[in-house]
Amino acid sequence: MRRLAWFCFCLLLACNVESNISREYRCNFIFDTSLHPMPCQLTAILGNSGQFVKVEGRLVQGVQHWLTTRNYDNATEDIVLRTEKERQVSYALGAAGSLIIGLSAYDHALRCWDGQCPNCLADLSGTTFPLVWQKNGLQLYCANCHRSYDVNNGVVAAGEGGRQLMQYATAFDGTVLRAWN
Repeated sequence: MRRLAWFCFCLLLACNVESNISREYRCNFIFDTSLHPMPCQLTAILGNSGQFVKVEGRLVQGVQHWLTTRNYDNATEDIVLRTEKERQVSYALGAAGSLIIGLSAYDHALRCWDGQCPNCLADLSGTTFPLVWQKNGLQLYCANCHRSYDVNNGVVAAGEGGRQLMQYATAFDGTVLRAWN
């Protein structure tokens, strides 16, 4: 009986997590940290709670680039995906080609948010509402609606209430970081 109760609890928990995953915009992000070791910003944040990076995708002369911006100091890095393994992936980075990825300082869970304001996307449509770092990287700010979101849990931290950040499923197996929906 105890095993059945535990199984039901785990199933309920899994369903609850799944219900928080946004399906409005396609997300398929794969990053192999073995191909981009430290001091790569994206690799470095994976062991540090409270550290996040904004990842923006760009295609330059047929080669995929990730432009990352750290939350705590706004340092940027251009990560070039040069290997055949990386070129075979069909990437999609949410509403307008940007994700926020990092470890929550609250529960040390890996999080991935869409880089666009969910309230402006819902109210005004279009994908021109990028979020920028604010308050030493603890919040993400939308210049259009003036809302700020807590980067650690995705809720509205300042401004008019509304939708929380759009979240994507995430996993890190020690080598490969993934975000998807």
